[in-house]
Amino acid sequence: MNKKRLIRILGTVIFVECVAMLPALGISMYTRDQSAVRGFLTTMILMLVVAGAMLIHSRKAGHRMSTWEDVICTGLCWLELSVLGALPLFISGQVPSFVDSLFEITSGFTTTGASVISDVEKLGKGILLWRSFSHWLGGMGVLAFFLAILPAKGNDNGYSIDLLRSESPGPMVNKIVPRLKKSSEILYLIYMGLTVLNIIFLLIADVPVFDAFCIAFGTAGTGGFSILNTGLATYPVFAQNVTTVFMILFGINFTLFYLLLTRRFKDLLRDEEIRLYFGIIIVSIVLITVNMLGKAQDMSTPGQTIKNAAFTVGSIITTTGYSTADFNTWNSMSKAILLLLMIVGACAGSTGGGLKVSRLLVLYKAHRRTSHNRLYPDEVKVIKMNGERLGERTINNVQSYLVIYFIIIAVSFILISADPANYSLETNLSAVLATFNNIGPGLGSVGPTANFGDYSVVSKLVMTFDMLLGRLEIYPILALFTFKALKGK
Repeated sequence: MNKKRLIRILGTVIFVECVAMLPALGISMYTRDQSAVRGFLTTMILMLVVAGAMLIHSRKAGHRMSTWEDVICTGLCWLELSVLGALPLFISGQVPSFVDSLFEITSGFTTTGASVISDVEKLGKGILLWRSFSHWLGGMGVLAFFLAILPAKGNDNGYSIDLLRSESPGPMVNKIVPRLKKSSEILYLIYMGLTVLNIIFLLIADVPVFDAFCIAFGTAGTGGFSILNTGLATYPVFAQNVTTVFMILFGINFTLFYLLLTRRFKDLLRDEEIRLYFGIIIVSIVLITVNMLGKAQDMSTPGQTIKNAAFTVGSIITTTGYSTADFNTWNSMSKAILLLLMIVGACAGSTGGGLKVSRLLVLYKAHRRTSHNRLYPDEVKVIKMNGERLGERTINNVQSYLVIYFIIIAVSFILISADPANYSLETNLSAVLATFNNIGPGLGSVGPTANFGDYSVVSKLVMTFDMLLGRLEIYPILALFTFKALKGK
C-alpha cells in the first residue's frame, strides 16, 4: 500500500475541510456566538496541526495508487470528514453528545438531512451554516471538489478515475472530457452555477439572505437540513415552488447539463434514465394528488394538494428531505408511494441518493433478457443503454449491488428494531430507508415534524454507518473492514 500517498490525500482533505469552516467561523464571530467560535477555532487549530504533520510526513509520496487503495482512501476520507466535522458542534456544547454531533454532521456530509436535534432554532447561525454547507460539500463529492481546486501539475495531479468513481453515485462513472481534473472543474462549475441561480430565485421570493444560502446549499446537495422547526412550510409559496424545481434539477445526472450547454441535444434526448426519472415523478404526483383529493378528511384546496404532492415527491425521489407538509398524516397509499420513492432515488451522477433510476433500468433490462432467453434459448439478446451495449461486468455489478443493498437494509432493520425505544415497524423500517438512502425524514416517529433523537446510542451509530454506506454506495466503507485493509497491505 502506498501509505505516504494515502496520508498526503488525507492530510490535504483535512486542510480543505478546515478552510471550509471559515464562513461558519465568520458568521459565529459576527453574531457573537462565543460557544460556536470556541468550537470552530479549537477544531480548526487541531486540524491545521494534524494536516500539517501529515503533509510534512508525506512530502516524498508516490504519484499513483491502485484501485484498491483508491477505494480505501475514499472511505477513510469520509470517515475523517465526519469525525472532525462533528467537533465544532460538540466542543461548542450546542450538541452536547459526541455521538449526536457525529450523527448530525455525517447526515450533513452524506446529504441525508436526518437530525437528532429537536429545536434547530436554538442553534447558532454559524452552526446552522456549517450543517447546511456540509450538504453542499458532500453533494458532488469532497474528493471531486478537492481535485477541481488543486493547481494543475500534469497527469491529473496523480489522481485516477477510480478515486473519483469510488465516491460518485451510480453504476457507471466516466470522464466527460479526456482530463480528469477538467471533468471535475466542469461538473463543479455547473454545480456552482445552479446553486447561485437557486439563491437568486430564493432572494426574488423574499427569502432572507442567510436562509436563502442555507436552503440552496441543502437543495444543491439534496440534503434537506432545515434552519426552522417548521421546515419550509412558513416560506412563501413561490419559494417552495422554486425549491421543488431545483430539487428535481439537482436529481438529474450532471453530465446531461454539460450536454445541454454544449448543444448535444441528440445525446440528451437519447438518455433513457432521465425519461424514466421524469415519468416516475409525474406518475407519483398524479397518484398522490388523486388519492388525497379523494379523501374527505383532506381539507386542502386542489391547488395546495398538487403543490404539496409535487414538493414532497420531488423531495423524496431526489432524497433531499425538505418538507412543506406533514406527509406522515397522509393516507396509506400515499405513504406507500413515498416509501418506494425512497428506494428508487435520483439519477446516477446527480447529488441524490437511493438505489438510482439507472440501476432500475439495468435490472429491468436484465430481467427481460433472462425471460427472453428462457423462451428462446438459441437467440442472443444484447442489453443496451442509451443505444450503447452494456458490458456483462456492469450488469453483474448492478445485480450484486442490489443483493448487498437489501442485505444491509435487512440487517440494519433488525438492529434498529431491538432499540429500547420500541418504535413501530413503520418507524424503524422508514428510519433505515431514510438514512441508508440519504433521504432524511421517514415515517411514524421519525416523520418530517419529528427527529431521530430518541433512538439509543447504538441505533444512532448503526444509522450513521448506514448513511456513509449509502452515500459511498457501500464498497468504500465495507472495504475498510476487510482483512487486507486492517493489515494495511
